[in-house]
Amino acid sequence: MSDSMYGSSDEEYYNGAYDDDESDNEYDRDPEPEYDSDVSCGKAPSCRVIRKESLLAAQKEDLQRVVDLLSLKEHHARTLLIHYQWDVDKVFAVFVERGKEKLYAEAGVSLEEKDDQHPASEPSTEITCEICFEDFPAEETTIMDCNHRFCNDCWTEYFIVKINDGKSRRITCMAQKCKAICDEGKIRDLVTAKDPNLAEKFDRFILESYIEDNKRVKWCPSVPHCGNAIRVEDDEYCEVECACGKQFCFNCLCELHSPCSCVMWDLWLKKCDDEAPTVTWMSEKTKHCPKCHKIVEKDGGCNLVQCICGQPFCWLCGEATGLEHSWSSIQGHTCGRYKESHLKSADTVEDYWRLTHYYRRYKAHIDSLKIEASESKQKILNKVRILEAKELQLKDFSWAMTGFDRLSLSRRAVACSYPFAYYYFGDLFANEITKEEREIKQNLFEDQQQQLETNIERLSMFLEEPFANYPEDKLMETRMKIITLSTVTDDLCTKLYECIDNDLLVPLQQATHTIARYRSKGVEKASELPN
Repeated sequence: MSDSMYGSSDEEYYNGAYDDDESDNEYDRDPEPEYDSDVSCGKAPSCRVIRKESLLAAQKEDLQRVVDLLSLKEHHARTLLIHYQWDVDKVFAVFVERGKEKLYAEAGVSLEEKDDQHPASEPSTEITCEICFEDFPAEETTIMDCNHRFCNDCWTEYFIVKINDGKSRRITCMAQKCKAICDEGKIRDLVTAKDPNLAEKFDRFILESYIEDNKRVKWCPSVPHCGNAIRVEDDEYCEVECACGKQFCFNCLCELHSPCSCVMWDLWLKKCDDEAPTVTWMSEKTKHCPKCHKIVEKDGGCNLVQCICGQPFCWLCGEATGLEHSWSSIQGHTCGRYKESHLKSADTVEDYWRLTHYYRRYKAHIDSLKIEASESKQKILNKVRILEAKELQLKDFSWAMTGFDRLSLSRRAVACSYPFAYYYFGDLFANEITKEEREIKQNLFEDQQQQLETNIERLSMFLEEPFANYPEDKLMETRMKIITLSTVTDDLCTKLYECIDNDLLVPLQQATHTIARYRSKGVEKASELPN
């Protein structure tokens, strides 16, 4: 291999500039279509970290947009945004489609002219409070935007009850049938005079409404809580990483689970909690009789077992046999490949076998992922350190960690594709997909899944090799294989997500199953929001 090849950047290989003529035939492949290096199934949403210090700035940003458009006071803009869950675009859309009056009325914003019959500037004026029916000087009463005036004591007690009941964000007027939202500034002033600590609590509730009532902003689900929130700018069906390092699904706040939808993932977690112990016990302790399909439990050491129906069979593979055997073998029988004939058994047995099939494969990949994260990563870092200490023509060893990152990302995807397959090809969509359509789609999906799975294991195998001790020519060969497999795996992940999104989910009438889009560079790290 030429010296120029040794000095080339790894990036050109990941972008498809690898020379197939120099590769092993095992890795030769047709040219793959080019995909965006950042995201393959559409534009990924950008996201921001909102810390305690930047929460006010984040809220002010949206408030100012509404204030500028509608020429409102800030507390009116906040009332609108809380009502419309801090969706500025929704506020603008309602304003354009239904007009200002409807917009304000639905949100409880009142812009009536103030009643000047009893101006507060005239100390001699006395006003009867219609709550307690006592007379008060005008300066001891407060009027709201809706023109309702009551004494300060009644207002204060009312606000205290509302704040303690957790209804700080939308405190309506005390007047009967009045739905106008009270001025937060006046609430704050009245409550502060009676209970400053409660006024601080009120301010905190108002501030945190930006997170609690905002579908684009959610608290990071880290435990213990890091105190951060994440804001997405576009699609809420995405996977994000907080500044604390916690990665999660933004929509359901669970661990990463794409390409499985949030609904399916919730069902899967409940299924695993309820039935995983049973599945584990059944797969380890029982087999189905190949003749009558009843469950048989093994209670001895011999691998030839006999069902109560009289049928003998091999415990290792489940195949029917004769009775002639020794401790090490069964006469006339050798274990063959796994067969799925047991799926022809009764419905309840079939359900358990389906669950066992998908659960065991899901669990195997998740266990591999944990081992690779805890052990393999450190081994690769050690190999890179050894290589960097050597006098080699090749100086860039980023391909090793890039390959590992690709392995982790792809393994998680293929692991979560098993819960998806369990539900999609089960009974969840039985009313929407015919048996023939399901079979065609299942073959298409499993084709993609198997190709991805095969290349993940190949990539894992080459990353586990002791390439730090290889001579340079063999090191370069291993490097090429890892780079090629990383690219192939990335492309296959893209195709699997596209298959699920476009071929399987889009034709369905149910819009509840949406998956996070595939990002070639991995989970998006939320950027800091300026204070």
